[in-house]
Amino acid sequence: MEEYYLLTTEHLESCLWFRDEEDFKVAMNYVAIQVACCPEVSVLAFILMSNHVHFVMRAEYYDAYSFVTQLKHRYSIYYQIKYGVREFLRRNVIDARLVPYDGESLERAIAYVQMNCVAANICGHPCQYPWGTGNAFFSKSGTNNIRIGDISARARERMLHSNCDSLPRDWQITEDGYINPTSYVDCKTVESLFRTPRRMNYFLTSSSKAKKRIETTEDNIPAFRDQTILSALPDLFRSLFNKDSFASLNTKEKIEIARQIRFRFSADANQIARVCGITYSDAAELLDNA
Repeated sequence: MEEYYLLTTEHLESCLWFRDEEDFKVAMNYVAIQVACCPEVSVLAFILMSNHVHFVMRAEYYDAYSFVTQLKHRYSIYYQIKYGVREFLRRNVIDARLVPYDGESLERAIAYVQMNCVAANICGHPCQYPWGTGNAFFSKSGTNNIRIGDISARARERMLHSNCDSLPRDWQITEDGYINPTSYVDCKTVESLFRTPRRMNYFLTSSSKAKKRIETTEDNIPAFRDQTILSALPDLFRSLFNKDSFASLNTKEKIEIARQIRFRFSADANQIARVCGITYSDAAELLDNA
């Protein structure tokens, strides 16, 4: 029997799913491909965060779980080719929770997913975050979008990092080079559920993720994204110590790098751990000695 599920992958502690913008775009297109390959699954909302992903979907349990498993497998192949890391997400656990349709549980689950980027202090509102359904509901599709059917098979394969040729030709490609979620997400069901943008915004601002941000931030200035810090680290290593990687630093130098990241990017131990590829406890110890 079809039901609603909130699926979340385990948060990676010492590495990132997405190291740069290209990785996000590839994953966005892989979500679209997965939807096309799994007609028995209906995606209502999702978000791609630096070290985990969330999905709300209508499906049978096995199909919902299989959807995320296959997405992980597809993305892991891309990741291995690009970065040389084997079996990247093989042991990345998926948590699947049944969402009751009665009451307001489904609205709250969708709001929870949408607000992840806000809780992470990346942006002030979900519509400002491109990697998911943050701007999919109660909004018009971009005027600069083009149809998949309007580009060549070679261009599609290059953009999708896949030779999948079963995508509907009327699906829209954003000007940034990935398939617009409004093409394949069940926006009508979500908009019918919330009824109005104002009611949806109420659930967004009253979600647990919104409360977390209010409780944990002293101001409303968005923090730096993991990918921004990651791209800056090589220059920081070279300018301070004439070295090319975090692993090549000695303990004293690692302490200084942790201090610099905290000072320059307002990063906490969790973020330092992710961008440096170390555990949270190691990052916390470096900061304690900084």
